[in-house]
Amino acid sequence: MRVLGLETTCDETAAAVVELKASGGGLILSNEIYSQTAEHAPFGGVVPELAARAHVEHLDVLMDRAVTGAGLRYGDLDAIAAAAGPGLIGGVMIGLTMGKTVALATGKPFIAVNHLEAHALTARMTDNVRFHYLLLLVSGGHTQLIAVKGVGDHLRLGTTIDDAVGEAFDKVGKLLGLPYPGGPHVERKALTGDPQRFALPRPMLGRPNADFSLSGLKTAVRLTVERAGPLTQTDVADLCASFQAAVVDVIADRTRAALKAFREKVGAPEALVVAGGVAANESIRRGLQRLAQAAGLKLVTPSPALCTDNGAMIAWTGIERLRLGLVDDFAFAPRPRWPLDPDAERALNGKA
Repeated sequence: MRVLGLETTCDETAAAVVELKASGGGLILSNEIYSQTAEHAPFGGVVPELAARAHVEHLDVLMDRAVTGAGLRYGDLDAIAAAAGPGLIGGVMIGLTMGKTVALATGKPFIAVNHLEAHALTARMTDNVRFHYLLLLVSGGHTQLIAVKGVGDHLRLGTTIDDAVGEAFDKVGKLLGLPYPGGPHVERKALTGDPQRFALPRPMLGRPNADFSLSGLKTAVRLTVERAGPLTQTDVADLCASFQAAVVDVIADRTRAALKAFREKVGAPEALVVAGGVAANESIRRGLQRLAQAAGLKLVTPSPALCTDNGAMIAWTGIERLRLGLVDDFAFAPRPRWPLDPDAERALNGKA
């Protein structure tokens, strides 16, 4: 079983082909990615119109490269999968339309993939993790703790009530004058900094629920910068280290609360999985490794290249759905919002 996956929900244009292994898990036959970071850097953030234009310019080339790089022709594929949301609507429409077009032209099944579920299921592709497991999804746009019970079966245990973790990293990086995107630069600066120099808050620490709040921590960094006056390179490094240490403590505490809720609502988890772009942060990985060890759990962290947005995770989710006979028709509409747990979303909005 071989599936082509297309990803265009934000500022990565990606296409990949993944094959189902007989032993379980997936074999990535090709994984083509065009990063738009350089285009968006002058603006200090993702510009939706520029992102959509880049998807239009590069997706067809990457798609052809992915198929030929896998040693295949389009007729050899078993299905076409495309991310149908959530994300920037212009980009989502481009990838979804391309996926439908290829499926129609080749007569192959079409599969609309939830981008968040693709992150959630990546560990099954890389490590053949069994259901049920706890997922920590940390990226620029999402911070959630989710019980992954099956394909299309997810229970959200915690979410951020304001900033996502990756968003907070990027905003702190911008505040400190670091290049865009700020997250990786904050991590690099933190390597030479003193994490105990600045006493920063740990929002929500010890709360029984598993929700996050990062805006207060971000504000504390801003106030520290204003009080400190002109910052030296040492000040910047120490602030990065102190901020990152606070985030690691918050993530560990919130994940600990989610593990408790998981055991009460679902049972014993098979593993603790971390996914999303921020999952590439080594300090966060180490903090979660300590937590998993103390809880007697295996920590599964896909490679950094598979934590950020990519086509392989879309292709793999296509395989997961195709195995269950879950295919979509060409009327499937793009979704700028598409929660993994609609019940949790309705409760959050006061509609439950």
